Amino acid sequence: MTYKIVRFSFDGSKRTMFRGMSLADAQAHCDDPQTSSSTCTTPGGKRTKAMIARHNRNPWFHGFTEE
Repeated sequence: MTYKIVRFSFDGSKRTMFRGMSLADAQAHCDDPQTSSSTCTTPGGKRTKAMIARHNRNPWFHGFTEE
């Protein structure tokens, strides 16, 4: 069985980010604080947070589901 990583936005939209992952890899990916707009701290994540605040964009997080 394989899993896909999905970016879930709080407006209800979804976007598949990665496919074909093992359960352990999917869990490890989603446990990373960088996979949520509210906890990411990388330069790219900081830009995303600023864009969310400035343009009233929807926060997001990564989750996984079976393929």
